[in-house]
Amino acid sequence: MAVDGGLLAVELLLVAVAGGAIGAAVGGYAAYGLAGLTVTLGEIARVTTGAGGTPLVSDSADLGTAGVTGLVGYGPAFGPHVAFAGAAAGAAYLGRKGHLDTEFPYHEAKHLSTPLGPRPAALAVGGAFGLLGYWIAQLSLRLSLPWDPVAASVVVSALLHRAVFGYPLVGRLGADVLDMSPYDDGDRRMATDGDGGGAQSLVGRYVVEPWLPYQSEWATVTVLGLVAGVFGGFIAVATGSYFLAFGIAATGMLFLAAGVERFPVTHHMALPAGIAALALPNADPIVAVLVGGVFGVAGGLFGELAQRVFYAHGDTHFDPPSASIVATTLLIAALDLAGVFQQTAVPTVGIV
Repeated sequence: MAVDGGLLAVELLLVAVAGGAIGAAVGGYAAYGLAGLTVTLGEIARVTTGAGGTPLVSDSADLGTAGVTGLVGYGPAFGPHVAFAGAAAGAAYLGRKGHLDTEFPYHEAKHLSTPLGPRPAALAVGGAFGLLGYWIAQLSLRLSLPWDPVAASVVVSALLHRAVFGYPLVGRLGADVLDMSPYDDGDRRMATDGDGGGAQSLVGRYVVEPWLPYQSEWATVTVLGLVAGVFGGFIAVATGSYFLAFGIAATGMLFLAAGVERFPVTHHMALPAGIAALALPNADPIVAVLVGGVFGVAGGLFGELAQRVFYAHGDTHFDPPSASIVATTLLIAALDLAGVFQQTAVPTVGIV
């Protein structure tokens, strides 16, 4: 029985708890990659046959038209705000308790490429944060806040799991929070530090822990953002789908989960590129694709800024791509208000 247009719909509450628990069991990167794969399949079905329905629905009364994207990949069953956020919270909890020992060079609470398995505590925490993520995203929708509600929910959830489990909200901040050179120089901590009260020894942990060190230079993310943005813009113009390029890029998280080295992460570049490319009224396709490239660059730069401020000095996973998507979709909404773009709102999946 659906109540209050989805906020208290029993079936959605149950599936959000289950999705968060499953995300914790399989691990954060695997959960995100599976969500990306589902979005890809759902959007291919939608744009080719119409069988996938539309992801732009308003509440639980429209479940029948949501399609695979809206129900699963970007929705309450396995969306990043549910499964990925649940996995991040589960890792934060186990890392706090000292229950992880994987020889991960950073704090164990950041190790999202490893499954947490069927640990009851991890499943319970994942389920609770899956439900919380669903509610936070719904709140963004109900208040018509001008950003992607899924990404915003992932960001808020990360801050909440840090607060709930006793981690600093930001972490160790030195004179230059943007400086990654201590990692390049191999500087390590000389005493157990930042273990969140757990039993494991963190002697030798890096002073600065960049997310994806091979993708942490400003020039690198600029070039990568341009490439991913042009790709995302073209896919959006060619198919009319905001989410297809995002899904393809997010599927790549499965390679991170499998331990493939130096695999680029670009879904936060592809998504705003697609949104911006389709927000230009009657634009020449070449112009639309180039605008996609510009927003791909913005996505890369915002992501790098987020990882330097919130991830590299913290003890748990704070997702740079999600923070980037919040920033770029907010920028698109501002340009829409300024009359540069023409859309009624930042495109979102309504039953997130």
